[in-house]
Amino acid sequence: MKAEALKLPEVLLLTPTRHEDGRGFFMESWNKSVLESLGIEIDFVQDNHSCSGPQGTVRGLHFQTPPFAQAKLIRVIRGSIFDVAVDIRKNSPTYGRSVTATLSADNAQQLLVPEGFAHGFCTLEPDTEVLYKVNNYYSAEHDAGMQWNDPALGIDWPVSASDAVLSDKDKTLPSFSELDSPF
Repeated sequence: MKAEALKLPEVLLLTPTRHEDGRGFFMESWNKSVLESLGIEIDFVQDNHSCSGPQGTVRGLHFQTPPFAQAKLIRVIRGSIFDVAVDIRKNSPTYGRSVTATLSADNAQQLLVPEGFAHGFCTLEPDTEVLYKVNNYYSAEHDAGMQWNDPALGIDWPVSASDAVLSDKDKTLPSFSELDSPF
């Protein structure tokens, strides 16, 4: 497993070692002791799985507020996504900045998004399936988010607002300037 800090150094791109042969491949997508040897100590409590039919489906930007804040480890098992993490820690020198990565079933890369970051993604292929581990349980009372395409964030999404497929909830999230970050 290789861990690479991105331009927001708290957000890590993890690349598992894949062993391939004529049958296909094998890899460890998560190994606590290997990650601890890389300085990553996190205890996951829940696995989530989403499947998005249409290409251009946007999920996010989401986070949970304390005491149910969540770190996430995101990976794609079918298709590909444009994955985004936004720093929403008020006192951070990178507050409001984002980092992106393309995750796919083919590249097997994973994005580790710590607490204090909003997360979202856009599917780049139809029928994309995403798995992600979280270190805290889901709480509807602590579920929050902000507009995925707020110009103040400067994210160059691979889909236009008119072509994006969104949930009703995501269509009504507040803008970044309206966000009263709890972090």
